[in-house]
Amino acid sequence: MNYFVEFSKNYIFWTSAASWVIAQSIKVALGVFREKRFDFRWFIGTGGMPSSHAAGVSALATSVGVTYGFDSALFAITLIFTLIVMFDAQGVRLATGRQAEILNKMLEDIYWKKKLDEDELKELIGHTPVEVFAGAFLGIMVSLLLYK
Repeated sequence: MNYFVEFSKNYIFWTSAASWVIAQSIKVALGVFREKRFDFRWFIGTGGMPSSHAAGVSALATSVGVTYGFDSALFAITLIFTLIVMFDAQGVRLATGRQAEILNKMLEDIYWKKKLDEDELKELIGHTPVEVFAGAFLGIMVSLLLYK
């Protein structure tokens, strides 16, 4: 059996990947609209609207539920995984981003007073609850629309 052909037919993988790509593309489009310029880092970066993490894992859980049943053990495992990823995207990573913002302000103060040249920490690594919800909604819709 050709494993590449078999993998190419994996509905669950492709819906999850499509949700991630769509979410990242929306971020790029919003960035171009908002800032009137293109930045490739918007496509590969974290943070922003909608959450591509939430979109990908929501599509994963929905696809598993549709394929194996919403009463299956596999769906339960995937759902728990999805909730953990979305909690992390919204909670832990957002708090880390806020700490980075404060540290960057501290570094700026040190730079202007003591002439230190430090790179800024990445601030946009987490999501607001609205960004996570929008990503989850997007993932569920993509999964259902692409269902065979």
